[in-house]
Amino acid sequence: MANPFSLLAPALVPSWNFFDVIAASPRVEYALADTRDAALDAWTEFRPRPQRLSPVAILGRLVWNARWNESLYLVSCAERLVEEPTAHGEDEIFRRIAADLAARSDAPRWLSFRLLFVDPTGEREVLYQAAPRLRADIDIR
Repeated sequence: MANPFSLLAPALVPSWNFFDVIAASPRVEYALADTRDAALDAWTEFRPRPQRLSPVAILGRLVWNARWNESLYLVSCAERLVEEPTAHGEDEIFRRIAADLAARSDAPRWLSFRLLFVDPTGEREVLYQAAPRLRADIDIR
């Protein structure tokens, strides 16, 4: 039998080699337009991270933070969409953006998003841009 300590050690001492690589961090940005062919130049970051949080907010987020969990899911979708584009990944991102914009009845009808990657040095690169979709056609269930 193998040394029991060697089997137990990985559970007791965390591995700081958690990530395979440190890669660029994806940001989801969206743009709204009145027509499908309109120029998309006013991009807005979707669910930007707060600049500061109060201690009470930090403690509250330790217990319940469903919105942040959903934002982490979007980061996963964005990373997979760049590696291997699928309709499902694109639909998931469109669905969440459209759901957040559903209350804005005055917003333009066409929605598009792009994936902007920011590397640790601050370099920004657009690696994916979705074709515009009519907001009314996006299932936000």
